[in-house]
Amino acid sequence: MENRKYIRDKRSPVPKNSTVSKVMSSIKGKNTKPELLFRKLLYQSGLRGYRINYAKLPGKPDIVFTKKKIAIFINGCYWHGCNICGWKTPKHNPDYWINKIEKNRSRDAVKKKLLEDFGFEVIVVWEHDFKEHLGWIISKIIRLVSEK
Repeated sequence: MENRKYIRDKRSPVPKNSTVSKVMSSIKGKNTKPELLFRKLLYQSGLRGYRINYAKLPGKPDIVFTKKKIAIFINGCYWHGCNICGWKTPKHNPDYWINKIEKNRSRDAVKKKLLEDFGFEVIVVWEHDFKEHLGWIISKIIRLVSEK
């Protein structure tokens, strides 16, 4: 593997620690570990025929059963400002981060409303749900898919 020089993309404020910036910038937006695990569980449960990161719908839901009109978002607690986990404002550049998370929350609410207006059942699975409620969520999705 070649050793590439890291170059910031200038969308966020200059961090105090370049290592932190490099780590934060490398976080993926799709095909994350929780998404891959969730899709694996859907497949093992016998659910097929879904689309991933479906660009034809508002917000590109992580998983969509198009014919059944079910859209699923897998939200990271940090990036989407989870109320249950108690999102904590970072010490560096707090104004930037508060604004960013509020924009994410607002955008998530708009996406959800648009999808519901299109007749979709919208399911939001939070990162913390993977620890306690994943079996129940998979069961709910199986039930929804079989009912529609």
